[in-house]
Amino acid sequence: MEQNTRIFCEHFLKFSEAKLPMVVVTLTDIVGHAPQDVGARMIVGKDEVLFGTVGGGKIEKRCIDTAREFLAAKEKVASRSFTWNLPRDIGMTCGGEVTFFFETYRPESTWKIAVFGAGHVSQELTRLLVRMDCQVTVVDPRSEWIDKLPNVSNLRKLVKENMIDALEVLEPDTFVVIVTMGHATDVPLLKWSLKNRSFPYVGVIGSKVKRVKINAELRDDGVNPTLIESFHCPMGEPFGRNTPFEMSMSIIAQLLKVRDQV
Repeated sequence: MEQNTRIFCEHFLKFSEAKLPMVVVTLTDIVGHAPQDVGARMIVGKDEVLFGTVGGGKIEKRCIDTAREFLAAKEKVASRSFTWNLPRDIGMTCGGEVTFFFETYRPESTWKIAVFGAGHVSQELTRLLVRMDCQVTVVDPRSEWIDKLPNVSNLRKLVKENMIDALEVLEPDTFVVIVTMGHATDVPLLKWSLKNRSFPYVGVIGSKVKRVKINAELRDDGVNPTLIESFHCPMGEPFGRNTPFEMSMSIIAQLLKVRDQV
């Protein structure tokens, strides 16, 4: 039993790390006869049985079908127990009764944030973001600024002369924060984002005056008026002072607000 538990745990951790949706089915009680012992476990994925068995045949098919119903359900079923009479409910010749416990695991998608620019605001912003449950990418052509960022597991640091190269390979659900060296490097990133992707959040650091100037440039470049209204500038919630730390706090507040509305 100890070895079986160890093998189960190894498989469960492997599938968890791969962020696979799954249901763990455990045989918890038997009255009479059943094709497996109490403690038998099976891991069911969306398309196949990932590990183990709870008896095979009709009883296992019922468990697989039930597990897949949980995975397909709109409401998030976390756990549930069922007791089935084998002859009456399953159509088996065994004269027993079995109880199964179903545990559903749906890994949450990782919140991805890309910060373009590694200057003073980005340094503060990044140090706050990496303390949260998210995956952060920071891009800047200046290696000396990138090197100042912390070395942590949920931070990817990229030195890119052409930052659009990094923008092009971002996943579509990434939140994009543009805090580069200035207007001349902010706007090309913004234009590409608006024209080529539908990121859930695009923000550019700057004032209301800068927003007016950016809007005019985007109109002159033929950007759809709806897209021009879709990005955030000034970026962040309207509180705090213009210090890198307090600006970072207001930006994070806005990111959280948009994240929870998506």
